[in-house]
Amino acid sequence: MEALAFVIGVVLLVVGLAVSIALHELGHLWPAKKFGVRVGQYMIGFGPTLWSRRIGETQYGIKAIPLGGYISMAGMYPPSPKELAAAAAGQRSGRAGGGFFATMVQDARAANDETLEASEDRVFYKLPIWQRVIIMLGGPTMNLLFAMVLFAILISGIGVQTATTTVSSVSECIIPSDADRTECAASDPAAPAAAAGIQPGDVIVAVDGQQVATFAAAAALIQASPGRAIDITVERDGDEQTLTLTPATVEQAVTDERGRAVLDDNGDPLTEEVGIAGIRQEVDYLREPIWVGPQTAIGNVGAVAGIIWQMPVKVWEAGSTLITGAERDPNGPLSIVGAGVLAGEVAAAEAPVLNRVAGFLSLLASLNIALFVFNLVPLLPLDGGHIAVALWDGIRRAWAKLMHRPPPRQVDATKLVPITFVVVVALIVMGGVLILTDIVNPLSLFGP
Repeated sequence: MEALAFVIGVVLLVVGLAVSIALHELGHLWPAKKFGVRVGQYMIGFGPTLWSRRIGETQYGIKAIPLGGYISMAGMYPPSPKELAAAAAGQRSGRAGGGFFATMVQDARAANDETLEASEDRVFYKLPIWQRVIIMLGGPTMNLLFAMVLFAILISGIGVQTATTTVSSVSECIIPSDADRTECAASDPAAPAAAAGIQPGDVIVAVDGQQVATFAAAAALIQASPGRAIDITVERDGDEQTLTLTPATVEQAVTDERGRAVLDDNGDPLTEEVGIAGIRQEVDYLREPIWVGPQTAIGNVGAVAGIIWQMPVKVWEAGSTLITGAERDPNGPLSIVGAGVLAGEVAAAEAPVLNRVAGFLSLLASLNIALFVFNLVPLLPLDGGHIAVALWDGIRRAWAKLMHRPPPRQVDATKLVPITFVVVVALIVMGGVLILTDIVNPLSLFGP
């Protein structure tokens, strides 16, 4: 049953990814059609076509591998010089020889020229700069909006799982940490909370004279008072009562902000004495205002951007764990395989269904934030690269106008194909390293 739930989680992630890609491409398609560009294809996925249908001039389809998508717009770049010369002479241009990169440039120009028709005005490169930027921004923007919706559903619809100040249960005794049992023995001391008279259903109002609004605040005050009698004010059946609690003293490992044990100079774990009471809190879903979801999405953009801009370093660090066996950075990059593992773990977790739904929505929302940031990197073939080309074209034209010069020729982005090739190879290599790392040394929601 657990294996089936894991598979369902992976399938749901694939479906969620396909929806994210579909929305991304719609973000390009809608403004392109609005501005009159001829769009030949709208495809979700790569590889063999599973289904397609032509509506008007556009063929819509789904392909076998849902790891990307594309729309085919006429005239992404100006016609090549050879094509212009051939058109002026009433002939078709032929292929010329050249080196590897020269051939790549020529092939890119040929592929672009094939999207052009005689007297074709419905082409991308003839649009005003602002329209070209809007078309290319449309895809990433759809991913950001989708993430906002998902976070709004998660935070305002389901709510944030929060520990309340209501006591759900009280332990009968304090069992030594090295004891291999879960039931109380006659020699075990009574739990401080039980000895103080705290009961399930009590709402903790104040600890040691300080008002507390969260269980974390109450727990921090209790932990800071090992072996010292303190007052606990609780609300029971509408009335407030003040009880005296003496937290038991236990040794606890010191951890850093990521929950990892802090070591001393000899490599041994550091410990500290803390107080415990032996109570458990009730957990509830607290719904936040509707605007908190979009705020959370925007707040995550900066964190994801920090990872994307350091991608080569982050991938190197992740890949090096295959050799060193070191622990992976839980905030590092993931491949689609790693994301699938996390989705499967969420679906197979021993938790209420609502918890698992919330975990999946959070994962899918974070994936869309990553798609938004990644596609804005100003390198071809990413959307950010096309935006950079359009903006550079606009800057050149504005400068020529300012200097009272004739408008320059439009930027021929096919000349950047060699750089695009290097970027694509780098992305493939980094993707391969992450996939291998996620198979051999995957990140887990539940630790190693």
